[in-house]
Amino acid sequence: MNTRSSPTLDRPLDRRGFLGLAIGATALAASSGTVQAAPLKTAAKIVIIGAGAGGTALANRLVTRLDGAQITLIDPRQEHLYQPGLTLVAAGLKPAGYVTSKTTDWLPKGVTLIAQKAVAIDPVAKTVSTESGDTLGYDFLVVAPGLVLDHDAIEGFSLDMVGENGIGALYAGPQYASATWKAASKFIEDGGHGVFTRPGTEMKCAGAPLKHTFLIDDRLRRAGSRDKAEITYAAHDGALFGVPIVSEKVRMLFGDRTIAPVYNHVLKSIDPGSKRATFTTPEGTDEIDYDYLHVIPPQRAPEVIRQSGLSWADKWTDQGWVECDMATLQHLRYPDIWALGDVAGVPKGKTAASVKWQVPVIEDQILSAIAGTEPTETYNGYTSCPMITKIGRAMLVEFDYNNNLTPSFPGIIPPLEELWISWLMKEVALKATYNAMLRGKA
Repeated sequence: MNTRSSPTLDRPLDRRGFLGLAIGATALAASSGTVQAAPLKTAAKIVIIGAGAGGTALANRLVTRLDGAQITLIDPRQEHLYQPGLTLVAAGLKPAGYVTSKTTDWLPKGVTLIAQKAVAIDPVAKTVSTESGDTLGYDFLVVAPGLVLDHDAIEGFSLDMVGENGIGALYAGPQYASATWKAASKFIEDGGHGVFTRPGTEMKCAGAPLKHTFLIDDRLRRAGSRDKAEITYAAHDGALFGVPIVSEKVRMLFGDRTIAPVYNHVLKSIDPGSKRATFTTPEGTDEIDYDYLHVIPPQRAPEVIRQSGLSWADKWTDQGWVECDMATLQHLRYPDIWALGDVAGVPKGKTAASVKWQVPVIEDQILSAIAGTEPTETYNGYTSCPMITKIGRAMLVEFDYNNNLTPSFPGIIPPLEELWISWLMKEVALKATYNAMLRGKA
């Protein structure tokens, strides 16, 4: 039987246990074989901003580990969004309803939900204010509000264009992902020039732009219309993916499939009337005509983070990610605050798989602070991206802060091979694993 040196936290499952669900595991957390410590008695006030994947998972874990704590979630969203499913909706593989559920469906008893927007954080006074004017004090604060999709930064673009005149934007939500499939379907039928973009900022799931490109290419081939279509992928810098070996693999696949990359191209504006996109490049602007354009906007921290003094002062200054230690996710100036998920100012980690490995670290930090013990958990930047390359095939790409590949199944699932089992993880099993994470069971 496994035991832990820390009296306040049971050991989380390793990556084999986490991803093993995808190949037939049915008792993800229940079978871990670890000893559950008795709940820690405390009157601590814990506030979590954001009821997305990270905030919900952490609340579920804390409520079982603490006895007497006041745990409060602040989030106005009534729907929980399963964001990894948006690429499937935008390729016509899942309905829009596949990615939505009620926020309250995932919250345990013992957690208070304030269905309002957090509008101010005072890290000195240790308070959070909501849009109604209420102010809550905290002993420990976790900021997990997600990020903002800055569609307004694309000149000439508005969300009401999605689905019409060849414009897609799957990141904007399920209805927009569904509308994206409408526009992509017309492109698949008619052919022409498809242009796929990626923003110049940090972004959630940097593999998603590539997945959409690959899927629409495959859809064209299955429809017998690939010879009527030209595909261009606009990379924001000099690579196709942040991990060099993965970038090279994508480059090779693009070559095999006649997908033409252009580098150092960041979408600046669109002219929907003439169907022309303008990109900023190191040499100036470049105009590219399109019949189908997939827009992914710049992404930034919410205003409540950027105005609170929690952001980095010397990097990502245009984006506002939270200043925090990359291993512990603890704020560097305010030790009672942690950043979780998309908003964390760390080199990698804006995926659901990253959140799964971040949550136990913050749990350990908070429980250790309450118990007066030393925390033991750290986050190494683990990120997982099931990189879909065609319907029924994907590469299971896993890596850390140092761009080292960290396969969960070495010798069994090669990380850079297009495999059915990797597709199964993305299309079938990932959601069940994600749901287990929300419940605090993975």
